[in-house]
Amino acid sequence: MRTFVLAGGCFWCLDAVYRTLEGVSDVVSGYTGGSVPNPSYELVCTGSTGHAEAVAVTFDENVIPASVILDVFFTLHDPRQLNRQGNDVGTQYRSAMFYADDEQKAEFEAARERAAEYWGGGIVTSITRLGEYYRAEEYHQDFFAKNPGQGYCLAVALPKVNKIRKSYAQYVIAS
Repeated sequence: MRTFVLAGGCFWCLDAVYRTLEGVSDVVSGYTGGSVPNPSYELVCTGSTGHAEAVAVTFDENVIPASVILDVFFTLHDPRQLNRQGNDVGTQYRSAMFYADDEQKAEFEAARERAAEYWGGGIVTSITRLGEYYRAEEYHQDFFAKNPGQGYCLAVALPKVNKIRKSYAQYVIAS
């Protein structure tokens, strides 16, 4: 099993998408990349902690390749938007990849290069060493499944889930 820590806007969307994929055994929403220990959601939302909303995606590479996990990341958000995704604005919504070792760093750099071809350049996704990862509050875990009728889920997360279901159908968990 491997784990990638990725940030691409609100963690509810990334969480929702990765939970639909075969071979993904766990998705943990959390905060990383900042300087404040044990931050709360409310504090991270101020943009003053330096943390990004992120997900730690644990997957079985024998079922889903690491390159697919990373390509999904670059497909489900717009990595050309600096410190935002749509109406979610602030450094906490930045596009970022947090590597645990040199192997992950190289994989992340290769994925960013593939994404530049897909998006036509202009990628602002940062790649930095993973520091402390703080698990978000329990109500953020699997938020989409727990709140399918919530406005943000319907307007923002669901279209991303559907996009990935279509683009990566061979890796989507059968219903």
